[in-house]
Amino acid sequence: MLRIALFLGTNIAIIALLSLTFSLFGFQGLLAQNGVDLDLQALLIYSTVIGFAGAFISLFISKFMAKRSMGVHVIEAATNPTERWLVDTVRRQSEMAGIGMPEVGIFNSPSPNAFATGWNKNNALVAVSTGLLEYMNKQEVEAVLAHEVSHVANGDMVTMTLVQGVVNTFVVFLSRVIGHVVDRVVFKVERGHGPAFWIVSIIAEIILGFLAMMLVMWFSRYREFRADAGGAKLAGRNNMVAALAKLRSFQGTADMPDEMAAFAINAGKIHKLFASHPPLEERIAALQNRS
Repeated sequence: MLRIALFLGTNIAIIALLSLTFSLFGFQGLLAQNGVDLDLQALLIYSTVIGFAGAFISLFISKFMAKRSMGVHVIEAATNPTERWLVDTVRRQSEMAGIGMPEVGIFNSPSPNAFATGWNKNNALVAVSTGLLEYMNKQEVEAVLAHEVSHVANGDMVTMTLVQGVVNTFVVFLSRVIGHVVDRVVFKVERGHGPAFWIVSIIAEIILGFLAMMLVMWFSRYREFRADAGGAKLAGRNNMVAALAKLRSFQGTADMPDEMAAFAINAGKIHKLFASHPPLEERIAALQNRS
């Protein structure tokens, strides 16, 4: 979930910044025809620019943000056998998957975790936590790496960006329509936009954005099954199942850190509609049932 959390957080921040910038420069005033009717065509263009700009800017800076926020140490020259093995494993898997060699990194976290991010298949980052290296054996770590390499090979960050861009567009569009209707019908503003338009638009954007997240998370869950299948091809189905089973056993331990529930590869404590990952039991069953 780390790459999803970083992507969504950056996207929300950029959307807010773009909306504020457009407001300060008066661009939103162009949305009202003759100061009375909302120009839906102009609004759609406005919403699309903000929606997709936020998503694509998030995509292009995703690797930089991941490195900075997670404190990832990128392995430029292996200094020990573990680093050498990680780089060699990712290189072999990326060649099998037909993608360029990703950067490989390690970040400090007691939770067994990993993520992949980057703006295209040949310019990616695959990172694992220190907890993952300590808690799992080499076969299980190899499976986790294969899962992340499969995310890169499947182009998940790009497709997630496109989905997020469409969602952003409709959220911005509908929030302004709601704000306009409330401004005209409830507060009887006849020309221009009163304070209610801005206040209601912001509230509607937050609520609609929260609801739209369900669609984004559904897409994310679908992509996890594909990445598991890809990981099984690269590292072996038994290793992939063993890695997921190890995560499930960690999830059940009493001393599981809080961050595990928020950012782990699994998301068992999050309501299913807003979970970025399917339950581990479903993922294991899907792998075991594959012919």
